[in-house]
Amino acid sequence: MAGCSSTAPATTYSLQGDEFVMAFGSCNKQEMDNVLWDDILALNPSVWVWGGDNVYADTDDKREKRRAYEEQRYQDGYRELKKQVHVTGTWDDHDYGKGDGGGDYAYKEDAQELFLDFMDVPKNHPRRSREGIYHAEEFMTRLGKVRLIMLDTRYFRSPLTRNFGSGDKRYLPNKSPGSTVLGEAQWKWLETQLYNSNADFNIIVSSIQVLSDKHGFETWGNFPLEVEKLLNMIKDSKARGVMVLSGDRHISEFSRINVEGMAYPLIDFTSSGMTHTYEQFTTEENAFRVGGVVKEKSFGLLRLNLADKTARLLMVGDGGKVLQELKQGY
Repeated sequence: MAGCSSTAPATTYSLQGDEFVMAFGSCNKQEMDNVLWDDILALNPSVWVWGGDNVYADTDDKREKRRAYEEQRYQDGYRELKKQVHVTGTWDDHDYGKGDGGGDYAYKEDAQELFLDFMDVPKNHPRRSREGIYHAEEFMTRLGKVRLIMLDTRYFRSPLTRNFGSGDKRYLPNKSPGSTVLGEAQWKWLETQLYNSNADFNIIVSSIQVLSDKHGFETWGNFPLEVEKLLNMIKDSKARGVMVLSGDRHISEFSRINVEGMAYPLIDFTSSGMTHTYEQFTTEENAFRVGGVVKEKSFGLLRLNLADKTARLLMVGDGGKVLQELKQGY
């Protein structure tokens, strides 16, 4: 995998004009028809990023979970994508094995093994002996570099705080200083990734939303101190072109926040889902939302211009239809 090993030969990725093109998506049920693979291929991205819920395998049975991955692996559209495009990504709860599951999931070691198998990580790779699936990759081009930082929001996450009171929110914020989304080792790793990066764009993949925090489902906002820590780390690192990609919600939306001391706004681009969406969605509070909410099946497309350091972020539906677009300069 590009950028995973210091001894691997460097690969120079092609650009479309001055743009490095990356696609990503989440919430993909392996038994449902995915009509988007041909649209993704038509846009010729250099990288496909799984954003989580890459299959639905809510089971403790290792054989059943493996069967779900294998069903996805051998689907025609996905097989063709893998032939032409570099594939990477992270997981969310349904491919982890437990809805809203966290660090207390008893079968997380099995889940990690199967995920790494699905991602074709070699058996002797260091990722096989490390807890959690977080990792980073870099993509060199003739005009600069893109770093992809993929977080694991499952393996180490503290228990969620259930709402047993009134209201329709499933979870309440946990403000305990000891609560965590990433865990100590992953936080130290992320700090290194950001502080030591000389990439022109640093793309953080988080399966759950970072900025939208009022809906009461899973979000970084369930751990407010962790959100504060993440925003401060991004700001203090001075890393260039940082943005967040997220999924999980079965809707797609752009969120954006101005962090004091940061030279540019931080965007959280949520793209979800690919085979099924929250079709009954009407409204929910999100103080950071830019534009509207898309509830059609879609995937996300990033066009990162390495010449003028701008980004075009697009939600793309069946037939290549652009459902919403956001432009940002860095």
